[in-house]
Amino acid sequence: MSLIKPKSLRWQLVHRLILAQAAVALAISLLTYAALTGLWYKGVLLGGNYEQTTIDALKEALERTPDGRLRVADTLQITHWRQTIPGFWFIVRDGHGAELREGTPPADIVRVMPDLDRILEARFGVDSSGLVIADSVVKWVNTPAGRVQMITSGKGTVSFWQVLTNVRPASDLTFFLILHMTLATVLVTPFIVRRTLRKLDAAAEDARKIDIDEIGVRLSAEGVPLEVLPLVKAVNEALDRLDKGYESHKRFLTDAAHELRTPIAILTTRLSGLPPGQIKNRLLEDSARLTALTGQLLDLQRLEQQAMSFAPVDLVTLAQRVVSDLAPLAFGAGYELDFDTEAAQVLVSGDQMAIERALTNLMQNAINYGGRQGTIAVRVSTAAWVEVSDQGPGIPADARDTIFEPFHRLKQDGRGVGLGLDLVQKVMRLHGGRVELVDGPSSGACFRLVFPRLD
Repeated sequence: MSLIKPKSLRWQLVHRLILAQAAVALAISLLTYAALTGLWYKGVLLGGNYEQTTIDALKEALERTPDGRLRVADTLQITHWRQTIPGFWFIVRDGHGAELREGTPPADIVRVMPDLDRILEARFGVDSSGLVIADSVVKWVNTPAGRVQMITSGKGTVSFWQVLTNVRPASDLTFFLILHMTLATVLVTPFIVRRTLRKLDAAAEDARKIDIDEIGVRLSAEGVPLEVLPLVKAVNEALDRLDKGYESHKRFLTDAAHELRTPIAILTTRLSGLPPGQIKNRLLEDSARLTALTGQLLDLQRLEQQAMSFAPVDLVTLAQRVVSDLAPLAFGAGYELDFDTEAAQVLVSGDQMAIERALTNLMQNAINYGGRQGTIAVRVSTAAWVEVSDQGPGIPADARDTIFEPFHRLKQDGRGVGLGLDLVQKVMRLHGGRVELVDGPSSGACFRLVFPRLD
């Protein structure tokens, strides 16, 4: 999963929330820095440190000469102020009478100079609100030249480092809060999103249950987030349309099968009256396939409606009847028939008509695809299974996984529509059994109907 473009919806939300928080935090930080700087510049915050800028610069530049006099070195900042600040001035004096002056101090400062010795710190020229920058600042400070009193203008310019130093406590607090918000987003958001999208997992589970045999299944919209609800509704509406179309299709096939049964029966009767011969046999085979197709369509309807009644069924008697009914077709197509049973009676619980139809389909497939030669064998076992095998070309290995799919045909030869084995599988599933393609006594196809044993 890419960290830049994560595929997970949960992590996409986390990723975008973090980016959004970072952008908001950056904007808040910049605004906070600007506001704090402005307030600090006006002297509202941190004791008016803007007015102390000149004193800080003088502290760094102040030194003593070898003979003990005070001197201010020509630093870049002091030189810059001398050139840019009109009337730049300062007074520096220690407690021993040494004094250093530059520029012309205001007359008010000169008048009160004798009284400033006893003042530790003072500001002159501010109003009662303290929002006006002081004209003059008086402060005792410790310097490399010793403890001195500095009296200077409060008009110095602010450096970047001074702003950063003075607003750092607030910026550290802001960074601390942003860091914890980000950690909370990474840790808590996936949990919240997972709980929020839990109903989507339920809808996905409903979607996995949708099958062609399960009509009316819909995605649950209960508790689904409003943003996803239109998608769930659209899918359910699409399923409604598909169900209506599928029901219409099934009704058409069922009605067509009912309508075709009578003319096919009449056709079969008339074909039976033809003189014996190869053409008659082929026509009877085609008629039998039509009869089987209409029967398959009607059987599918019965199975889907689960209109079956279970009762004890003797597999031996049922298999004998199917073999007898299809014997003329098998003999006419060139086959021999072999019937074998391990017991005189093998009982299972099931719907006799459905089981008979399933076995008939296997027999007709053997007649149609057995190569028109060899023997078609039907065996009944006391293990509650019936087996139909032929000696034809068999089923290719690569087709064994798909032969039970509806409408799947190995050959497009016009002999069927691929419903026979699908119908057989449906019948066996409804009986709690299964249909298997097994290795038979010869190289041909061998299908086995396995039923639950009737104890």
